[in-house]
Amino acid sequence: MPGLGTIINVALIVVGGLAGLLVGKFIKKNIQDSLMIVCGVSTIFIAIGGALKEMFVIEDGVISTQGSMMMIITLCVGTLVGELLKLCDKLEKFGEWLKLKTGNAKDARFVNAFVTASLTVCVGAMAIVGSIKDGIELDPSILIAKGILDLVIIAVMAASMGKGAIFSAIPVALLQGVVTVLARLISPVLTEASLSNISLTGSVIIFCVGINLIWNKNIRVANMLPALIFAGLWSLIG
Repeated sequence: MPGLGTIINVALIVVGGLAGLLVGKFIKKNIQDSLMIVCGVSTIFIAIGGALKEMFVIEDGVISTQGSMMMIITLCVGTLVGELLKLCDKLEKFGEWLKLKTGNAKDARFVNAFVTASLTVCVGAMAIVGSIKDGIELDPSILIAKGILDLVIIAVMAASMGKGAIFSAIPVALLQGVVTVLARLISPVLTEASLSNISLTGSVIIFCVGINLIWNKNIRVANMLPALIFAGLWSLIG
């Protein structure tokens, strides 16, 4: 059944979020703050691992790097497009709409939790590759594995940031659902090189999410998302 992986992924996010929310009610503020930092550190190391895996090349015992120019150019162009389209503002407005529609108007943390959690679980090659395999080969295994990781991440975020993190299930369902449906059309474009570029650029974007979590910086990460499209197309241009 096409889309089964996304359904399971979304369900695991909701379960993780509800579990984190339940536990979070009994956790003191200082512990919630510590969990936030731990989540940020974990996110940064996941990002570093993903980036280095794509950048480092070992040939004849010599370590070299690749993809640096692609990463710089696609991030710059993608961020420029994102700023012009004001994607960050649009995502935050959607979060504000969700906050009102779900009866959470008094929850000051809702939008930040929603945006941060959404960016964390949506950005990355697993979402794209898993959705394609689910759509073409009816193999949900990658998305199920991603769902298990998302369960843990969203549980921690919900415990420390609040219920807004649970609603990250919505953009995950939309993104992965669309990619699954269009999988047969876009699979020829998404070569191994394209997916490697997406993974590298996505890891850098995830790194920025980690920085926001730890140091409370206001990096407009959502405006960087178009870089993923340019990264995917880079191998076709080069």
